[in-house]
Amino acid sequence: MKLVVLVVAALVAVALAAPAEPEPVKILRSDFEQQPEGGYNFALETEDGVKKEEVGEIKVVNDEENKPHSVVVVRGSYSYTDKEGAPHSVTYVADENGFQPQSDDIPQAPHA
Repeated sequence: MKLVVLVVAALVAVALAAPAEPEPVKILRSDFEQQPEGGYNFALETEDGVKKEEVGEIKVVNDEENKPHSVVVVRGSYSYTDKEGAPHSVTYVADENGFQPQSDDIPQAPHA
């Protein structure tokens, strides 16, 4: 009987010591607008300072066989503050040349 009481007491102690689930971060603003031809505008802001904005536009490009086709060109940015309180931001373009981010946080290759 003493063993059962000890086991129950140990389980209660473990349950009380477990970390509580953090509160979900509240969304302050969330906008999305889809355009009929395929473009879009998107914006998001949360209470912890995360911000993201993005615009997608349709562009006609030629493929390897020189045939035109439509692609979505994306331009955007996001920013946040890390746990130490330092701000970070990234701007980017994603197009037929790939994803091209720009930020002071991204190491740059030395110039030759």
